[in-house]
Amino acid sequence: MRCAIVHYHEIALKGRNRKHFEERLVGNIRWMLKDLGVKCVENPRSRIHVLLPDEIPDQTIINRLTRIFGIANFSLAHGLPLDLAHPDLGTLSQAVIESIRSEAFATFRVSVKRADKRLTLTSMEVARDVGTAVCDATGKNVSLKDPDLTVYLELLSKKAYYSIRKIQGPGGMPLGVSGKVACLISGGIDSPVAAYRMMKRGSRAIFVHFSGRPLVSRASEEKVRELVQLLTAYQYKSKLYVIPFGEIQRDIVASAPAPYRVVLYRRLMIRIAQELAKKEHCWGLVTGESLGQVASQTPENLTVIEAVAELPLLRPLIGMDKLEISDQAEQIGSFAISIEPDQDCCSLFTPSHPSTKAKLEDILRIEQMFDINTLVKQGLNNAELSQFTFPQ
Repeated sequence: MRCAIVHYHEIALKGRNRKHFEERLVGNIRWMLKDLGVKCVENPRSRIHVLLPDEIPDQTIINRLTRIFGIANFSLAHGLPLDLAHPDLGTLSQAVIESIRSEAFATFRVSVKRADKRLTLTSMEVARDVGTAVCDATGKNVSLKDPDLTVYLELLSKKAYYSIRKIQGPGGMPLGVSGKVACLISGGIDSPVAAYRMMKRGSRAIFVHFSGRPLVSRASEEKVRELVQLLTAYQYKSKLYVIPFGEIQRDIVASAPAPYRVVLYRRLMIRIAQELAKKEHCWGLVTGESLGQVASQTPENLTVIEAVAELPLLRPLIGMDKLEISDQAEQIGSFAISIEPDQDCCSLFTPSHPSTKAKLEDILRIEQMFDINTLVKQGLNNAELSQFTFPQ
């Protein structure tokens, strides 16, 4: 019997609501694998078993499970019947030996987890007996500290599972246990990483992109669609709202002092995104801002921008530097997309010397020159909704 054995870590620390987190993780695994014909996903004794059809390649399963938040690690294993009173270690040992014949290694160890303590043999006894059989059959040496190969055995009530590889999952919390958030997403490096980090904490992401259209091309929008499709592989379904923002920016440029334009843009974006967030029943807004990275992200300007928010404004990257953010973008696959050239609304009408220490009273005075409610409605009325699914 071929299966994936999935382990979780953070969920195991939960108290009375642990079952809720486990059920959500099991449901997410079912959703991610259902198009592959996987029907049996069980949760016995702090691990999840996924029965795999023989025709599904290992790499396909690995690609899917490494995108499911809440999974600490997993292994692709095979199972044999296990009699607790009279365990047949000879059959188990032979199966292990056959599974490693094509592997290149000089040293190995056997790691055993005994979930059912009614088993008459201890973990150490099983490891010793199976390890001895492997030594005799292969002539390889045991190394407990730094082996070339580890054989993993998991002994449950009626099954013994063996595997030779553990694959790291993304960790975090199961998607959906932390409600929904609205993520402001550009075509840059930072905002996709911010969205990913919130998804990893269990929040579903609704995406909001402000385009410089009609004053610039759709290049940034195409990049964002590519980024959202990539991120959808971690949450299965996504919504993207694109807001043509160019004309709103032009109105601001016509009347507002140049140094304050960027802060004014950002405050309007927060207002518009906030209305969409309320419509989608989101509990918070998410941005890719990092402290001190650009002029709009100084402590003073962040404070002025946040003052307009009615929902919590979340900044998952606030203490990260550009190298750290770029490294994570590489890991999730968004970096190569983000560095493609384009012109978005953030670079449109950017003043040469933006204010780095805007004061709220100055911004409020300038905003009196505009009909803010009309500008917000303009953005909302022109919003374009796209929906994404994984797999496509």
